[in-house]
Amino acid sequence: MPVDRLSEVLDLIEVRGVVSGSSALRGRWHTRSVIDDDLKFIAVVRGWATLETEGASAPVRLDAGDVAVLNGRSWLTLDGGDGPEDPVVVEPPTAGSRISDADAAASDVDIVIGGRIDLNATGRELLLRVLPPLMHVGADSTVGAQARGHVQRLFSEITGGRMGSDFAMRQYAQLLVLDVVRGFADDAELPAGWLKVLADEQLRPALDLIHDGPARNWSLEDLARASSMSRSTFAARFRAAAGTPPLAYLIAWRMVLAQRALRSSDTRVGALAFTLGYSSESAFSTAFKRHVGESPAAFRGRVAGTS
Repeated sequence: MPVDRLSEVLDLIEVRGVVSGSSALRGRWHTRSVIDDDLKFIAVVRGWATLETEGASAPVRLDAGDVAVLNGRSWLTLDGGDGPEDPVVVEPPTAGSRISDADAAASDVDIVIGGRIDLNATGRELLLRVLPPLMHVGADSTVGAQARGHVQRLFSEITGGRMGSDFAMRQYAQLLVLDVVRGFADDAELPAGWLKVLADEQLRPALDLIHDGPARNWSLEDLARASSMSRSTFAARFRAAAGTPPLAYLIAWRMVLAQRALRSSDTRVGALAFTLGYSSESAFSTAFKRHVGESPAAFRGRVAGTS
């Protein structure tokens, strides 16, 4: 079977979905949240809500089963419910808040789940840069049905109180993240970046060479031949998809692998340099500092200090 490159990248950047709370709301209601997380998600289980945030051109309506992910936003508001009365201002759900059994069974209650998406430092650089400020997975999305199923399973774990529910919630929240990324990758207007390269089947053979053999000094001709294109056609197509030339992508991929190794192992920098195709430790350190902004030793020390 061909290697699943999206899973490979998501594993490398350690994507983790975390449920922060849930709310059951009656009547007309309004809430405002300050966002401290890079990536925030909102899922509507029952009812509906209108979401607004900075930079959005218009409010977004979230119906039951819909998911929204906010990237780099500092606030959001949600409005929901029906009725002639003024909306009741409610506080955002707190960590560990639990919906009562009566509210879980009621049909006249709006139910909303909130959470965040955690990433390692490499993930923040890669994923935040490629995702738009606001993503909405609704019924018409290519992944809408899957997202709805995961929202319902997530809610079932929140209210069920069964053994292993915390573990299950992490898995379903993570699958919601995958739904959002897949839905975004299916968008015809996907901007240039690593996600667009992964989605381009014609570039896959060249991408396989880079990802499976990062230590090789691949030439443009090697990569073009693998994708059955001329050098000029391949270079233009790759740059249009990735936003960067093929050999620059190769270096960037090496740096992603280097950051993972420096974060998670005691591998000596010199040995790591040769593993990634550099002729010397100094050549690797120079490339790493140019790409990451600090030396490998400084990066390892900083990451160890914050873990």
